[in-house]
Amino acid sequence: MKHFVCYGILFLVMVFFLPGLSAAEPSNDDLRKATQNPMADLVSIPVQNNTNFGYGPLEKTQNITNIQPVIPFDLNEDWLIISRTIVPLVSQPEFYEGQGSKFGLGDINQSLFFGPRKPGKLIWGTGAVFLLPTATDSRLGGKKWGAGPAAVALTMQGPWVIGGLVQNIWSFAGDSDREDVNQMLAQYFINYNLPNGWYLTSSPIITANWQADSDNTWTVPFGGGFGRLFRIGKLPVNTQIQAFYNVEKPDTIGPEWTLRFQVQILLPKL
Repeated sequence: MKHFVCYGILFLVMVFFLPGLSAAEPSNDDLRKATQNPMADLVSIPVQNNTNFGYGPLEKTQNITNIQPVIPFDLNEDWLIISRTIVPLVSQPEFYEGQGSKFGLGDINQSLFFGPRKPGKLIWGTGAVFLLPTATDSRLGGKKWGAGPAAVALTMQGPWVIGGLVQNIWSFAGDSDREDVNQMLAQYFINYNLPNGWYLTSSPIITANWQADSDNTWTVPFGGGFGRLFRIGKLPVNTQIQAFYNVEKPDTIGPEWTLRFQVQILLPKL
């Protein structure tokens, strides 16, 4: 509950009470859609906090804060590469009484998407994703190197932005005593843009652990929320809050539901 209260207060303060906010300019509408496009030629730094409730055998609370810099690189006038890095800071609860919790860096996820700078109605990108064993504790990561394919596609029709992303990682090296990695991630995203920088959004992350048995393979959340793009002075900032209930989850550790809060700072292209 304390996480929910903190997120709510922070969101209301940023949206309604910070001075110098403006979301009425047409350029803000373009920026808002760019934040909803994974292949946008735009530098940004999203910081996404996910609080998982009812996690683990003791039904504790897990918290993961993902720092996710997005940097585009021009190959030429027609093509570009989008670099997306996910740096997780994990607060892991105990799995049995007396074990104690752990906090630290998790395994970094690095993806590279190749696509056209000026796409048509269908915006797309394809590339690769890499798993780096950077966790500061064995409970925060898998101690495995991994890689696999990744792809994204979306379309923008009027106020709607609809698309999806899919990737699969297989481990190829690392600690031989740890379980191999064979995991899929799929994320669909649906955004409906409203006046004055507001929008409705749903972007759940579906995962499948192909190494697990059938009762522990899938995590399938359902839900959504809302957000707003505004300016602090001249700096564009995008915020959103979403809640998801897991309609399917692993029997052993899957959380009941997740609260996600994200702040995304938009920067001039480097």
